[in-house]
Formats: sequence, C-alpha cells, structure tokens
Amino acid sequence: MRFDIGSVCGSTPLIKVSEKLYAKLETFSPTGSVKDRMISYVVEKAVKAGNIGPDTVLCEATSGNSGISLSAVAANMGLRCVVFMPSNMSEERKQMMRVYGAEVIETPPSDFDAAIRMRDEFMAVNPNVWSPMQFSNPDNIECHFGVTAPEIARNVRGLNEEWSAFVHGSGTGGTIEGIRRYANLNVRPDSRTSVCMVVPAENPHGIQGIGDGRDFLANPDDMDGMLVVKSDEAVNRAKSFAKETGLLVGISSGANLVASERWLSENECRGVVVTMLCDRGERYMSLYV
Repeated sequence: MRFDIGSVCGSTPLIKVSEKLYAKLETFSPTGSVKDRMISYVVEKAVKAGNIGPDTVLCEATSGNSGISLSAVAANMGLRCVVFMPSNMSEERKQMMRVYGAEVIETPPSDFDAAIRMRDEFMAVNPNVWSPMQFSNPDNIECHFGVTAPEIARNVRGLNEEWSAFVHGSGTGGTIEGIRRYANLNVRPDSRTSVCMVVPAENPHGIQGIGDGRDFLANPDDMDGMLVVKSDEAVNRAKSFAKETGLLVGISSGANLVASERWLSENECRGVVVTMLCDRGERYMSLYV
C-alpha cells in the first residue's frame, strides 16, 4: 500500500532563533528539506492530470534537495528516477538519492545549465518521462504562494506579531517568489512584509542550494533588498548554530541566518523576521569537518 508522502509535508515548526528572528524548521519534512513541499505538490498535480502513470520515469536537474525529494517520491510510487546534477555537489546528497534507488548522472562542476540540458535531452529521446521542471514550472511558485506563505502568516499571527521581513536564498526562486507575491497581495501597505534575497558573494561559491547559475523564477529586481553572504560565513554559521541549539542544518540555512541577523542589525524591525532552515546538515558533513 502506498503511503502518501505529500500528506506529511508542510506544517513545519516556526522556531525562535532570537528575540526578533524566527525560522521555519524544514528539517521536519519527510526527506529533511523544503523541497519536499514543491515536489509533492507538483507530483500530485501531475498524477491528477494523468501525466504520471505506473510506467513513468521521473527525472530532474538539481543541486541536490529536489533530486532527493523526487527520488523518495519515485521510490514511494514504485517508479524509476533519473537525476542530473553537478559533480561538485556533496557526496552525501548523491548517496541519499542512490539509497532511494535513483540513478545519478553527473555534469561538470557548478554547471547547472549542463544538468538542465542533459535532462531535456533525456526527455526528448524517452517518451514516457516526466519532470517537475523546477526551474521553469509556475507550479513551483504556486505551491509556496498558496501553501507555504499562508502557513508562515498563520505562524506569525499565532505569535501576536507583525511579519516584518522574509529573508531567504534563491535556488529555483520558487519559494521566495511565491512568498513575495503573497506578501504583496495580503498585507496592508503600511504593514508590508519586506522580502529580501540572500545571494552568494563568490562565483563559483560553496552555498549549495542557492545561486544555481541563473535567477530562474525569481527576479532580484522585484525584491526589497539583496543580502550578500560569503560561503565561509554560511558554513561557519551553520556549525555555530549546531553548537548553540543542537540543530544541525545545511549551508544555505547558515547563509539565511547570517543574512537575517545582518538585516536585523541594519533595519528597524517593528515585528519579526522569518527565514527558513532549509535542510538537514548531515548531507554536508564532508564539508563541515
């Protein structure tokens, strides 16, 4: 009997990091990352539309977490999964996908365009293949606009606080763009939530999961600010956070914390800032030691 992974996605805790900083603990998701939300959402829509059947092969280009989520869903559905990803992504991420039964095909280091191209070529010659198309699929934005953002808004209301800012990195851009659209639509102009994008300082960089070569679904010009974080700052903050709290999170989570704390130091905050702890840190242990 198939267990519905999507039924346990979302509803993650909003934890207090400091007086004015809160974070969604996405490590509570089934495979331990925020990407479980989007993958389960778009797969469910595809199944209902008849685009995924009992013999469909699932595939995606990824830096890691979407591939892990898709691999888990494929295993849950008894389907084959093929993942294309840059070779310099962490070995732990690749191991997780392979444990779920996925085939991992590597591209040159940091070459996300090559991963996308290889995915598209694979789909062109294999008729029974479906992909979330995460870098271009508007359902990625829709998921976070319709599910994640309202969830955060309810969490903040439960604190009896105003939601002053959302600070987050952009991989596909689906999360931050969905939340930006919700923030613009659902709050009064006099209490608007600022949405700020976290971007890596270097190119290439070591903050796996954000800055994947292009902006894709999120336009930096639409954001209320850009917060630049160095790779070593992100790694060191993730490691210090583990020692402070007992929560082992990933590198992009470290970047989100650095950027959020910087925003708070530079801005007057009437309410609270919300960020995301995007994934578990075990998948980066070879980079932390």
